[in-house]
Amino acid sequence: MKQQIFLFCLSIAGILFAGCQQQGGLCSDQELALNDSGYFETPGLNVMIFSNWYDGSFDDAKIAGVEMIHHGVRTVTNGDVRLNPTPGQWDALPEFIERKVDRENQRIVVSLNYSNYNFNYNIVGEARDGGMYVSVQTEQPVPEALVGIAGFNLEFLPSVYWGKSFVMDDTNGLFPLYPSSNMIPVNGETEPAPLAVGKKIDLAPEDPERHITITSADNDLQLFDGRNKAQNGWFVVRSLLPANKSGKIMEWFITAETLNNWIRKPVIAHSQVGYHPAQQKVAVIELDKNDTHTRNMQLLKVNNDGSIKKALSGKPKPWGRYLRYNYLTFDFSSIKEKGIYRLQYGDVITASFRIDENVYQNAWHPTLDVYYPVQMDHLFVREAYRVWHGDSHRDDALQAPINHHHFDLYAQGATTGNKYKPLQHIPGLNVGGWYDAGDFDIRTQTQHAVIMDLVRSWEQFGIDRDETTIDQKTRQVQIHVPDGQPDILQQIEHGVIQLLAQQKSVGYAVNGIVESHIEQYRHLGDAVNKTDNIAGNADDRWAFTNKSTPLNYGSAAALASASRALKGYNANLAAECLHYAQKIWTEEHSHQPDLFVFTKGHLNTIGGALDAEEFRAAVELLQTTGEERYKQRVNELYPAIQEKFGWFAGTIAQAIPYMDASFKKQVEPQVKEFIERLKENTSKANPFGVFISTGGWAGNGGIIQSSITCYLLHQQFPELVDPELVYQGLNYIYGTHPDSDISFVSAVGAHSKKVAYGNNRADFTFIAGGIVPGVLILKPDFPENKEDYPFFWGENEYVVNLGASYIFLVNAVDALLNNR
Repeated sequence: MKQQIFLFCLSIAGILFAGCQQQGGLCSDQELALNDSGYFETPGLNVMIFSNWYDGSFDDAKIAGVEMIHHGVRTVTNGDVRLNPTPGQWDALPEFIERKVDRENQRIVVSLNYSNYNFNYNIVGEARDGGMYVSVQTEQPVPEALVGIAGFNLEFLPSVYWGKSFVMDDTNGLFPLYPSSNMIPVNGETEPAPLAVGKKIDLAPEDPERHITITSADNDLQLFDGRNKAQNGWFVVRSLLPANKSGKIMEWFITAETLNNWIRKPVIAHSQVGYHPAQQKVAVIELDKNDTHTRNMQLLKVNNDGSIKKALSGKPKPWGRYLRYNYLTFDFSSIKEKGIYRLQYGDVITASFRIDENVYQNAWHPTLDVYYPVQMDHLFVREAYRVWHGDSHRDDALQAPINHHHFDLYAQGATTGNKYKPLQHIPGLNVGGWYDAGDFDIRTQTQHAVIMDLVRSWEQFGIDRDETTIDQKTRQVQIHVPDGQPDILQQIEHGVIQLLAQQKSVGYAVNGIVESHIEQYRHLGDAVNKTDNIAGNADDRWAFTNKSTPLNYGSAAALASASRALKGYNANLAAECLHYAQKIWTEEHSHQPDLFVFTKGHLNTIGGALDAEEFRAAVELLQTTGEERYKQRVNELYPAIQEKFGWFAGTIAQAIPYMDASFKKQVEPQVKEFIERLKENTSKANPFGVFISTGGWAGNGGIIQSSITCYLLHQQFPELVDPELVYQGLNYIYGTHPDSDISFVSAVGAHSKKVAYGNNRADFTFIAGGIVPGVLILKPDFPENKEDYPFFWGENEYVVNLGASYIFLVNAVDALLNNR
């Protein structure tokens, strides 16, 4: 059975009106109402009004404005006044002023403005009379400069609507799988023509879980396909704001169909890869808060002949509430027999997983074999019949212009900091390095992290796997073709080639090398086609070269660590790495620190805190040389570092074997306090045993680093650090997390990420071995990781340093469990 819920009526400068109006002869008997979390709710439907705000300047995050969670899926977002029919990345956004929740009157009021146009307005949402009214109020008419430009937009997720129908008045159609709208000039821009225009639209009327109706009494509704402008566009319903009016200048009325007594299907969160017999094995069952009937949980063993044997059965243990869901846990640690297993709760059955001593031994192979070769810049990369990309960015790089605020958190200050003039070609930078993430820039401090984690894996676990041919002379890579050299050393070599090029060409670590024009930054496909690969032309990437002592220390740390790993592989390169690491150390101690401060916005390309980066460099140089001066500096810096012990505990643990015994004694009580606090916080915060961040970027990186920190501390203080703290992070990555049970490592585990934000994201596919950020917590309580739509970069973007830390963690877990 299905119901109609009157969702909301939208009016600009509106007078709110009441009454439960009939739609198809039905009216909901379960009204939307403000809940304790500050959004409107009824079974099967949530309406959030600016619970989330545009993340920085990236509106492509698609997490803002009026949003709808329809039968457990966020399908609607960015309900707001916008200046484009289908806004894209970095198009104009309003400024958020304040949000007020009026519980007594079941109302939310949000104040916003476009300050460049002196255009102020409020969005007001109010639940009453069996439905919801939403108005946008302004005291003055729309400014003349925005007439025909400003309109109210509501965006609909393409992946849940394509293939379904729409009906606009007497016109009907199907939402296309691929955009094919006519393009027309609008206000000097090329924009898609509307798919339909009218006063009433029904979206997906054949699907009761997705059916939404919008009516407008006075203003035309326009339906657009935003993917004509950008692959990350959505379907958009829009009404232009009329000129010369104040008060109520536009009004929509929206209904959403819901299934009667809808309850979300349970999720059995577990490791898609499986478990070692000796480790704890705990599945977490995620339940709709209205799902109050606890069922039995079963662990099923799959026999060789296909028969199923019940290995364990019992009632799951209640854990409690986390975010919007209730949780149960089911401990099957007692099962140690090797084999293939599945879990069943009610009618929900998981994919198969393994219990075996060697369950982790191959789990990192796709990351080293495929993901890292694909991310290698300045090389031609082939995998059998497939060419991943050509020898990209042979024309690197032009000196960035001064006094310039760029996109993606890059900026150049008042000077270049070196001998090169703005937009002059800097020779020698067209070698080595990895694409930073789903985009193609070389962010130097990310390169540091990759190198040091790969070195750590080489030193601790002796990884000598060889499945890739990497030839720096011919600038060629062939995946799945061994060349007799350990791939991990060749990847370390590739990273340090770029860091050394920066030192030789510029004289210090550059902030990064990034596309010069926004059209290039948005580029999807083979990076070799992004520039002409002829140095000195306007399409060349720019090198941002603000001097930064912390960033330069980061290069010293990475080069010092690499020199140890490369010593038996490329002795000359190893010696060069150590030479430049020590040169950086000496030079940075010869002058006051260079601390670049940009006043127009936040930057994340100039390194970390000064004391932290120097401490890391001192530890790596101490490990490499054993020289007393580095030991002394570690001791001098430690009082400041210990104030942020949790952030730097891993580096501190690495230093212990090279310091005097008194240093370990000094660290021990802090380790004890840190671990006790970690256990206390993670056990109470959520049922997954890890810290789940709530920022605009999901937290897999932090979870992996926390587990690595616990491993490094366990090596020095085994009696203080439970190995399960190491295992829990990997279990989380493999599927023991909120929202779903998917493995966040593409091609690893029975059910893994198949749609991700890599450089091939336009094809809705993946890169084997890439790790995504994971579950994003949308304020106030909605965990989300989209598997059917790659363009949520905060949930789905591969970032290159995550791969190296993942390789280390998998090997650390395997080493602990198998005593190697």
